[in-house]
Amino acid sequence: MRAIGLDGFSKGWVAVSFDGDRQSIAFHLDISDALARPFDRAGIDIPIGMTNDGVRDCDLIARQKLRPHASRVFTGARRWLWQEFDDPSKANDDALRRGQTRVSRQLWHLGTKIMEVDAFVRAHPRADIREVHPELVFLRLNDGKPLSPKKSEEGDALRRKLLKRSGFRDIEAWLNETRIGRGAKRDDVLDACAVALAAREPCGCVPEGPAPLDAHGLPMQIWF
Repeated sequence: MRAIGLDGFSKGWVAVSFDGDRQSIAFHLDISDALARPFDRAGIDIPIGMTNDGVRDCDLIARQKLRPHASRVFTGARRWLWQEFDDPSKANDDALRRGQTRVSRQLWHLGTKIMEVDAFVRAHPRADIREVHPELVFLRLNDGKPLSPKKSEEGDALRRKLLKRSGFRDIEAWLNETRIGRGAKRDDVLDACAVALAAREPCGCVPEGPAPLDAHGLPMQIWF
C-alpha cells in the first residue's frame, strides 16, 4: 500500500508517505510535484468539492464532532471567490450581495492551495484522492476526547504521543531536524502524519455512505 498524506504550509506541501512498512517525509513546492510518484491513495487537508454558496454537510458534521472546538473546521470555500476576485473585501461584498456568508481571512488565504488542489483533482478523476481533516484523525486516535490546541505545548505533546503509538518511529527527527529550514511548522508535520494515517487506512468519513458530489462531480466528504 502506497499512501500519501499532504498538509499545506506557506512554501508548499508537507508529504508524509507510507510504502509498505517504509515511512518517509518530503517537502514540495506544488501539488503536482507532491503527487508525481505513483500512489494508491492520497489524503489532503484541504476542501475537495465545493458548493456555490459554501455550505457543505461534511463541514457541518465535522464541526459538530469537534465540539467544543468546532472552529477548527473552516467553512465557506467557493470556487467563484478566487476565480472572480483577488481582494477579500470585494469578494465578501459580492457574497453578501448573493445572500451568502462572508469568507474568513484564514480561509481566503488558503484560496491558492484550494484552487491548486481543485484543478489537480479535476484533471485526475481516476486517482484516489480524498479530503482528510487531521483534527478528526487525532480525535479518533484520542478515543473521541477533545485535544488541546495543536500549537500549545500540551497539544503538541499529545499529538506526538498519539502518532508514536500509531507507528511513527521518526517523528522527533522529522520535527527537530528534517523540517528545519523548510519553512514548515511543527503542526504542519504533525497534521501531515495524521492525514497519511487516514490515507493508508481510512476508518470513517462524514457524511457516511455515498459521497455527495459537487457540480464538477467531486466528492464532498471528509475522511479520518
